[in-house]
Amino acid sequence: MVSNINILLLCSFAYLIAAVTFTPIAQKTQSAFVKKDYWILLVVSICGATLAPFLYFEGLNQSNASDTSILSNAEIVFTVLLALIFFKERLRPIGFVAVGLVLFGVAIVTSNLQVSSSLFQINTGHLLIIGSTALWALDNNLSRIISTRVNTARLVQLKSAIGGTIMLGIIFALGIPLQISAQQIPYLILLSVLGFGGSLYFFLQSLKRIGTIRTIAIFSMSSVFGLVFAGIFLHEQISAFQIIAIVIMLTGIYLINRKESMKHPESTSFGF
Repeated sequence: MVSNINILLLCSFAYLIAAVTFTPIAQKTQSAFVKKDYWILLVVSICGATLAPFLYFEGLNQSNASDTSILSNAEIVFTVLLALIFFKERLRPIGFVAVGLVLFGVAIVTSNLQVSSSLFQINTGHLLIIGSTALWALDNNLSRIISTRVNTARLVQLKSAIGGTIMLGIIFALGIPLQISAQQIPYLILLSVLGFGGSLYFFLQSLKRIGTIRTIAIFSMSSVFGLVFAGIFLHEQISAFQIIAIVIMLTGIYLINRKESMKHPESTSFGF
């Protein structure tokens, strides 16, 4: 898909199709929006569904793939730091060890202990990628707040619609042609409904049920699934280091889900 379609156009269409898909589900639910919820929704839509993808892919254009995959792990760090400092989630010492294990494992999975020298030569592309992960981290934490008050399907619908519309405006402003072939439409729909809308729905449900830190730790398993699927469908080789890293990540996720790793997350107060 990304080899034949402009990535901003792909993201915009994917978000808009996801919004249309979740509209019938959202209309069957009732969500008690208050004024501050609309502001939070606008911020998460701009940060998570517009600015962050734009910065990420602009950074990717100026960096190599290996550097990007490693720098993308900063989202875990930023998400945990924001949750601890500003959003009142708490970890016990074992929780910090667990997060550290997950982050260490993800770094190995994504790099296979092969780090290019360009990673240590900070350039504009690197800064754009890091900036995108910071915006996604803010999106994760603010989405945690609003997900406790707004129906998840409605939140997916509105966030996707706002983000997709703003990104479409950027596409028109940049003069990017709207070129998608008929053969790509079924794949685009599948990607939109499952890859964007479906994953966002489950992610928001997780934020509501288990909190931001646990969710982002488990969400990091996406790198493991990517590795496994690359081995199955693309016949890429999985190294012994990466297998060890998966075990490390699973250990960290087990620890972060033990009750004694968190300090009363159910009674979290966000101050909003």
